[in-house]
Formats: sequence, structure tokens, C-alpha cells
Amino acid sequence: MKYQGLFLFLLFMISCKHNEQKDDELYSRHLQRKVKLTIIHTPVPDDKSQLNLLILNDGQDMAQFKVKEIMDSLYKAEVIQPLLIVGVYAGDRMQEFGVADRPDYMGRGSRAQYYDAFINDELYPYAKKQVGVRKFNRVVIAGCSLGGLSAFDIAWNHPEKMDKVGVFSGSFWWRDKSSDDSTYSDDNNRIMYAKLKASRKRPKLQYWFYAGTAEESSDRDKDGVIDVVDDTKDIIALIQHKNICAPGDIVYKEMKGGKHDYNSWSTVLPDFMIWAFGK
Repeated sequence: MKYQGLFLFLLFMISCKHNEQKDDELYSRHLQRKVKLTIIHTPVPDDKSQLNLLILNDGQDMAQFKVKEIMDSLYKAEVIQPLLIVGVYAGDRMQEFGVADRPDYMGRGSRAQYYDAFINDELYPYAKKQVGVRKFNRVVIAGCSLGGLSAFDIAWNHPEKMDKVGVFSGSFWWRDKSSDDSTYSDDNNRIMYAKLKASRKRPKLQYWFYAGTAEESSDRDKDGVIDVVDDTKDIIALIQHKNICAPGDIVYKEMKGGKHDYNSWSTVLPDFMIWAFGK
């Protein structure tokens, strides 16, 4: 174990001719556990300041997401820049994912602030050390479903480190009160929406959102549009209403018939990768 860090450091120091994939493990004092990682990278450029970083929630599912084969294909086609991807394996994702310091009405997401601190204080410095860079050209975080909500919240909390965020079918329904409660309000009780609504921050971020039209049947407001689409569009509309960023800094992809699974998410992953790291 004590030699793994040195091994990876030497691996990245060598000028690689091929895309590589390796596994590693990082102990987190914030999470009080060992966090498994899958690391994928293109050849490291001589000018390491041109290297980009993608942090991916739910790294245990990278094979289903087809991350390496899509990265390989895009890099071979010379449409994306040099890239380091760190996939973070989830622990108790129902507690570690969510919105920092704001558990939902069932107490889920109670450790989201510790996962946020892990990404910010431990994983980010780890990634820089592995490749020997002082600063990445671009840092992006992304995730699917509850991992997408987590990615959005972390990027919002740390725009000094993050440049872009990708949200695939984000769980923006995450709420502090049951929707069956007679006093429930979309504006006040969807946690991420309420957080943005109350915030005066204007983070310099770019946003990429995806939702599929066949992900679920739930339709809280009975408008004929499923919740994942409505909730995503409401977040986008709020960002636009508050004039947080330029209109061109938000991308929304909607797939007709898209489901809540990795088959659908991997279909749009190339679009996201080109948006995030395109030449």
C-alpha cells in the first residue's frame, strides 16, 4: 500500500504513449474510510499545464458508463484535450451524496458535507500530486442521478477550483419535506433549488445538464412532464433568472425516450466530454 502513491507518481511522470487505466486507494480523514479510485488518463503532455481533470462520482460504475472507451475514441479522433479522469467509488451514497449540511426529510445526505470536504481538501490535491501539476487547465466534476446532485452542489460550493459541472439526470427533487405534506412547495422545499434561490453567489461556472423523457412516471404538478425534466429545467431557469452566468454557459440535453440508466447516459457522454474538454 505504501508504494502505491510512488508507483502512480512515477507512472504519470513517464511520457506515456497510450491511454492508461489504473486503480488506487486514498484514505479520507473526512469520511473516515478508504476511498477506492479508478484513474484513467490520456498521454500526459510535455506541458502539464495543458492537462485537464474530470472528477466522476460513482466511479464503481465507470465500465457501465463506458468512460474509457469513449475517452479513447474521442482522444484518437483528436477532438478532446489531454485528460485525467478520477472515478471516485461511492461509499454510503445515500448519506454521502446530496447537498452539504442539508439532509433531506428522511435524514439522507447527512454526510454530504464530509464528501464535499473530501473532494475539495483531499482528492483535488491528490490528483495534482499524481501528475505533478500546480494547476490543471480545466477542472470538471460530473455525476449521474444522486451523484449528479452531489457534483452540482460541490461545484457550486467551490468555483475557485471547479470550472464546469456535468449533471446527468440530477436528483433535483431532493427535498426537506415530503411532497405528500399539504404544506410542501417546490420553491421552498426542493433543497438545491431553495439553496440557489437564497444565494447571492455568482460562481464562474459552466453547466451541462441532461434529462431523458422516459426516466420515470412521477409528475408532481400534473403538467404532463415528468419530474426529472421539470426539476432540471427549473434549476436552469433559476440560474438564468438570477443572471448568474452568460446564456451560452448553460447546455441542456433532453433525450426523447431516454431512461434513468447508463445505456442512456453513455449515449450522451461523448457530447458532454466534447463540451467539457473539446479542442
